Amino acid sequence: MSLLMKLARLFLASVLILLASAALWALQFGGRYGEPEYSFPDDREKPSEFHFSRLRYNSYGFRGFRGAWSQDFPRADNDCLIVIRRLTRIDAPAPLNVVDLESNRVLEYPWIYAVGVNTWSFTDEEASRLREYLARGGFLMVDHFHGEDDWQRFMAGMLQVLPEAVVQDLPDDDPIYGVLYNIDEKFQIPGEQYVATGRTYEKDGYTPRWRAIRDKRRRIIVAICANMHLGDAWEWANTGEYPEKFSGLAFRVVINYIAYAMSH
Repeated sequence: MSLLMKLARLFLASVLILLASAALWALQFGGRYGEPEYSFPDDREKPSEFHFSRLRYNSYGFRGFRGAWSQDFPRADNDCLIVIRRLTRIDAPAPLNVVDLESNRVLEYPWIYAVGVNTWSFTDEEASRLREYLARGGFLMVDHFHGEDDWQRFMAGMLQVLPEAVVQDLPDDDPIYGVLYNIDEKFQIPGEQYVATGRTYEKDGYTPRWRAIRDKRRRIIVAICANMHLGDAWEWANTGEYPEKFSGLAFRVVINYIAYAMSH
């Protein structure tokens, strides 16, 4: 075999290895814009009383695998959905759901979860659709943003959606904390950094903020978990290192928020 033939075969083998590696990466992390991929079972269109829906949004013009919307996805969402199925009578056979403001399908879901909302960015059309979603009875839960700078950036997007929004601190005796579980005590729910550092806060978010935006009928339409990371508490609940008191409260809170959204 000539040297040229050997080099050609070596080059072809290298190309095949690269293609195989790329295919494996795509299976693990692929999807549109390189976003985290996950498999839907065949019954994804099966009627379901509840869909665990995560909001996919643009982060200042970028939406990709490292987009803030996808933090802890899909594990946190999946672990939370498992707990909802075990501890409630909510009929939720549907798999995880990701919703885009580009589509009117967002209007089909009573409850949506969004994280890293200090980075979100909306076009006028997207802001209008989220405004319509909330006006029609939708419920948005936001989580995992920390400190004053994050708060200001979150509110910049929120005011684009609801220009007249008034944010209120939720009192411990608010009805939302008694929908299913009676939650008499709330405290800061930290991310997984607590395991290594013992620190419950991130950035300058020293104090947990349990807040909400209500509509004209006093119904909560946006539940705000600022200076906390409930998604990590769901995701790390099965580890021996992360304290149960944090994950237990995180599950009770989200279940109450979901029950409230579906009954109001």
